[in-house]
Amino acid sequence: MTKTYLLLFFIALFTVSCSKKVEINGKINGTASPLERVEFIEASGVATLPLTNIGVDPNGNFKGDFEAPKDGMYVISYAGKQNLIYLKGGQTVNISGNAATFPTEYVINGDAKANNDFLQNSQKFLASYAGKVNMQEMMQRDEASFLKGIQKIHDDLVKNIDENAKKTKADNSVVEWKKHDLASTVLSIMAQYEGAKAMTSGNPAYKSSKNFVDFENKLQPDKDKMVKEIPSYRNYLLSKMTADFQKYGEANNKDNKLSMSELFNNYLKAQKDVSQVTKDYLLAYVMAQSDIQPATPKETQEKIAKIIENDIKDADVKKDLKKIQFVVSGLKVGETAPEAALIKQDGKAFKISDNDGKATMVVFYASWNPYISESVIPVLTEVTNFYKSKMNFVYVNLDDTKEQFIKTSNALMKGLPGTNVYAEGGLNSDLAKKYGIYGFKLPSFLILDKSGKVTSRTFFNLGDPEMVTVLDRVTGLKAPSVQPEVQLQNELIPQPAPETQPAPATK
Repeated sequence: MTKTYLLLFFIALFTVSCSKKVEINGKINGTASPLERVEFIEASGVATLPLTNIGVDPNGNFKGDFEAPKDGMYVISYAGKQNLIYLKGGQTVNISGNAATFPTEYVINGDAKANNDFLQNSQKFLASYAGKVNMQEMMQRDEASFLKGIQKIHDDLVKNIDENAKKTKADNSVVEWKKHDLASTVLSIMAQYEGAKAMTSGNPAYKSSKNFVDFENKLQPDKDKMVKEIPSYRNYLLSKMTADFQKYGEANNKDNKLSMSELFNNYLKAQKDVSQVTKDYLLAYVMAQSDIQPATPKETQEKIAKIIENDIKDADVKKDLKKIQFVVSGLKVGETAPEAALIKQDGKAFKISDNDGKATMVVFYASWNPYISESVIPVLTEVTNFYKSKMNFVYVNLDDTKEQFIKTSNALMKGLPGTNVYAEGGLNSDLAKKYGIYGFKLPSFLILDKSGKVTSRTFFNLGDPEMVTVLDRVTGLKAPSVQPEVQLQNELIPQPAPETQPAPATK
């Protein structure tokens, strides 16, 4: 129980500034897999997408850059593992580690070293401090004793933050963030105490004292700033609203016709003591968790789009939500597929609209997609052979270089009917932006009708019954009743960044 509560202290997240480029270079020692990629994701966003997807060469070297929307905490991801790193726009950052543990453990040099040394030192102190606190015993105390204990924990940790900041010469921005992060964690523990006390005290009507509430208010002098910076603070605010929202839902959604986003939006409109900024961030969080998903019905997606346009006031939140909805939902059925810069192996330009009056299946892929040769290509071979008389096939490669495209297309797509093309720039290409393609959406499949208009959602499973229905409709053919299914190994939809990861492990 102690570990469960104290792990909350290791949350590390964000501050704000102008958008500037961060230059990244690094080396992964040991055996680095060419199928793995290094990604950076903004940790404080309401609906985060990878800001960059960087390949690792055979020697373990990687290099790239991205525009940093804010100065603050970012998630670095590699080989299914994640960690957090504090970055500022305009920095040049060197990161190194061992393939077996990267990025759970890594070394930082360059512009970001001082701030991440500060975080590393804070982590070490917190780990030591956690071992000395019996949080389970504290949670069973009477309120006055619990309040005294939690105040001491807060004060001890703030003291260490200040001493650590002076020693490492950390920026004021990261020090302020760390204190907000700590306050958010303490508030969450206090909320858990309140909830448990109503049951353990034998008094269901238990309400916290004025001293308790005063300390809560002291920990959050600028709620709008904290809600922008810290996802765990958003969780705290949502936990405080839960009981009231449940009652609201029972009274206002008896027929269950409203989606979670619609219901919560209506609820927030009635909360006069909640700022618009807080409403925007909380609503965005709920939307991303509940309704901005591939399986969300079209009618609900349209309602969500209207809420984003009409009720979200913060420009950054509105922009992020629109982008994630586009990436998750894909191009709209009925719109003309956008043209983008594509080239064939011989260097000649190619247009997706060059369809010879036939429907087209567009396949998006890259060499680093796991299991593509074992589980995707065999089924794709069957699909193309069955429909090739009535359909065009275009295989769009999103590798980092044209040389890798030629090598990959020759190896993977050899013998398949259709046209192999390359989107110059890979995941940074014009095509990737126009079609909303990210690493987690590869490989994927899109069907266009004879006029070049989108006639299906984006599919990730070649055996999807809906996909077979669309292929039969646009070709006039009838596929066998039993289609082999292939399920992607890595079908992921981006979610808000993890909030209980340890701080960066610099050395």
